[in-house]
Amino acid sequence: MPELPEVEITARRLTTAAAGATAESALAPGMVTMKTFDPPLDALAGRTLEGIERRGKLFKVRFGDLTLLIHLMSAGRLQLWDKRASLRDKASRLLVRLDDDRELRLREFGTQQRAWAKLLAADTVDEDPAVATLGPEAWPAPDATTFAALIDQPRHLHPLLRDQRTIAGIGRSWVDEILWTARLSPFKQGDDLEPDEVERLRVAVGERLGHALDHYEDVLGEKIPDKLPLPLEVHRRQGEPCPRCGTKLEAIHFKDYVMSYCPEEQTGGRVLKDRRLSKLLK
Repeated sequence: MPELPEVEITARRLTTAAAGATAESALAPGMVTMKTFDPPLDALAGRTLEGIERRGKLFKVRFGDLTLLIHLMSAGRLQLWDKRASLRDKASRLLVRLDDDRELRLREFGTQQRAWAKLLAADTVDEDPAVATLGPEAWPAPDATTFAALIDQPRHLHPLLRDQRTIAGIGRSWVDEILWTARLSPFKQGDDLEPDEVERLRVAVGERLGHALDHYEDVLGEKIPDKLPLPLEVHRRQGEPCPRCGTKLEAIHFKDYVMSYCPEEQTGGRVLKDRRLSKLLK
């Protein structure tokens, strides 16, 4: 799933490439992509694309007094193409056709249609429930007092940091990296952290997300590829040695995702095997 660094670098690249372009038409081949109908999507015709911003994992594509709010969900990609898509392209969900034959295209891999978009009056975007319920941005990391208050909850850190209402932008990939960087167990509760652990976690949030953005700025060209070169050290690297201590990285398999961690540095030597097969071992 594209998370804060991936959405941020995409917004930067697309703004550089497409700002100032005129929308000639817009349509939504995805049957369930558009979650609004008033104003109609064809209201974008003739409007200038002013820029693309990010809020959490959401894109805000600005067309004057109208804004396209887009969520990629787990398998969506927002890209600028030099040629327009065929309407028979099964991956296309939303097409904004620009001058010079270019096209801002929302595509989605796989058969599920979960990516969505809303066309909203620009002055109402922050009131939309998808935006209004978001917590503070994860990058740059909140100040120490704000972060401590956000984390002070009786919930495990892994789901807590992924809760967009708590802090916006972190998902399954980067939460593994952040917790490993902070040397904290994904099963430790937020309200059980010592003050130094809270600060360690806050610093790790800012460092890992900022490092990812710096990495993308260095290695990506003008166009965003389908698969970004994520600079991950532990996520989905179970079975490999921990980059710091050399202990074999472990993982827990949930229904929809994998959580990776270092047992030596994060769980006091304890290994949590596949939840379908075993319990926490001492």
